[in-house]
Amino acid sequence: MTAEDAAFAALGVLGDPVRRRLYRHVASAVGDVGRDAAAEAVGVSRSLAAFHLDKLVEAGLLAVSFRRLSERTGPGAGRPAKMYRRTEGEHAVSVPPRSYDVASRLLADVVERAGLDRELRAAAKAAGVADPDASADDLVEVLRARGYHPFWDGETLRLNNCPFHALAEEYPALICGMNLALIEGLAPEGWSAAMDPCPGGCCVSLKSKTNEH
Repeated sequence: MTAEDAAFAALGVLGDPVRRRLYRHVASAVGDVGRDAAAEAVGVSRSLAAFHLDKLVEAGLLAVSFRRLSERTGPGAGRPAKMYRRTEGEHAVSVPPRSYDVASRLLADVVERAGLDRELRAAAKAAGVADPDASADDLVEVLRARGYHPFWDGETLRLNNCPFHALAEEYPALICGMNLALIEGLAPEGWSAAMDPCPGGCCVSLKSKTNEH
């Protein structure tokens, strides 16, 4: 099977609406998700959730671990629960085939070599300000719609997913600086953004100066 065929197969698994809801719930969750919690979140039975979750594992979209959910040990403690989390891999398909990733890496390499970090950050912030949703009242929803998977950690708004993950892995200073500037442009007045990486997620976190959420 070619890489393109594998991507088609993986994404084809998401054709089922229940499976899509389960994937979105697990992918955006902070930490691993058990079958009971996943079933309750999407409004289906535990057995149906288990079936679809395992299909997502087979497709390489979710990974599995086992953990006891209670502090009991020894005989009678029961078996460890099966827990799910999103995989680190990415699946992308375009019809007909396109290679935007190649172009983005070439552009990032040129910008980094030319020392144009400041110009890139300025362009990113301007793009954020110019976005139709910039300064919207519901920043959490704006960030969610752009794939950041935001969640509250006390008074800090953290981002559980980096939409630029592959590039950030290769060009961390360049891409994380661009990302910070973009979010600063998107955020309404009264919010502050800073470099504060979330384990397994985005390098940026935000705080509301009013501390209301």
